[in-house]
Amino acid sequence: MALIAETLDAQGSAGSMSAGGAQDALVGLAVALGSGLLIGIERERRKGQGDQRAAAGLRTFAVAALAGALPHLLPAEGLVSIGAALIAALAAISYWRSRSPDPGMTTELALFATYLIGVQSVVAPALAAASAASLALLLAARHRLHRFATQLLSEQELHDGLLLIALGLVVLPLIPSQPIELLGGIDPRPLAALVLLIMTIQAAGRLAMRWLGVRGGTLGAGFVSGFVSSTATVASFGSQARAQPAHASVLAGGAALSGVATWLQALLVSAAVSPAAAAALLPIALAGATGAAAIGLVPLLSREQPMAIESVPDGRSALRLREALAVALALALAALLLGSARRHFGDSGLMVGVALAALADAHSPVASLASLHAAESLSVSHFVGGAMLAVGANTLTRCTVAAIAGGHRYALRVAAALVTSMACAAAAWLATR
Repeated sequence: MALIAETLDAQGSAGSMSAGGAQDALVGLAVALGSGLLIGIERERRKGQGDQRAAAGLRTFAVAALAGALPHLLPAEGLVSIGAALIAALAAISYWRSRSPDPGMTTELALFATYLIGVQSVVAPALAAASAASLALLLAARHRLHRFATQLLSEQELHDGLLLIALGLVVLPLIPSQPIELLGGIDPRPLAALVLLIMTIQAAGRLAMRWLGVRGGTLGAGFVSGFVSSTATVASFGSQARAQPAHASVLAGGAALSGVATWLQALLVSAAVSPAAAAALLPIALAGATGAAAIGLVPLLSREQPMAIESVPDGRSALRLREALAVALALALAALLLGSARRHFGDSGLMVGVALAALADAHSPVASLASLHAAESLSVSHFVGGAMLAVGANTLTRCTVAAIAGGHRYALRVAAALVTSMACAAAAWLATR
């Protein structure tokens, strides 16, 4: 303890570690040792036996982590770089002399990463501990990750995922983020982010159909499709319920879960435009989503075997850019309409415009109301009331579509879920006023 304290005093402000005293140094050493043991336990289980065993195991990883932490406590400069070069050289020698038939370099790279985590342990113990846990989890999930990459994920789904990542990391940051008056103060970037979100949900819907099975896939697809259009989902499932009435309950459950997506997407869109508005809407949206989910998940208790809903063929992309752009365009047009109504007719005209716009889609007027709140042109109470009006008006549309597309049996189940959802949301609204 005294040696560590003296070393810290000698380093002063010029040292590579902030002068936090001997207690901080001991915490760093403890985190380094714990990190090395955590990662080493996982590697020890995969080390093997006999001549085919790997070179690095529990003790090696623990020593490597400590070796990364100790240079911070010594007065000599450059020890961290020297230690990194030594660990890298030992890992390379270990790989070269390995007799294992596995050509991978996971253990060698993990050993070097463990050394770096040890280095980080003294500087930022919390970050080092999180890195160690993440690395151990990644190593332990080897078989699951291999199965996901080679069996569960198709070639087309991999292509779709890479395209979404490219759009999110390359294209989206290039879009300017400046308010546009004609769109009610909405930035172009949130609109583009909404398109990306919808496309991501489309890809998730395809995976849900393949991974969750027929019943779970039907309900999951209904929930995911609701992010694109709950009204379209109600109509699509209704046509299938009319063709096969025996499966109306499961299809109605999927349509009801699209109502959950309506509330969640309204919340997400509001958060993208005005976080303060989303915070006010949060308890109401969660209550409405819970009400719809309670009715929509009832088919999981049934023993009937539903047919699968129509899914995207394996050779085709699940991403439908046209639909995503249509939603963003509807949002922009609704913002233009509501902004004009607000300027000419005040709050009364705004609410009438909200109700009319919501007959086709609830998300666009909610986003427009959020933009007005972000521009300090609309109070929180008016925003929440407008959001309730938008979802309520759209509920009438969906109930009507359910009756026309699926018949009375299907429509009654869907209406029960949507009305329950609105009742829960209204109760939460009254409780928070």
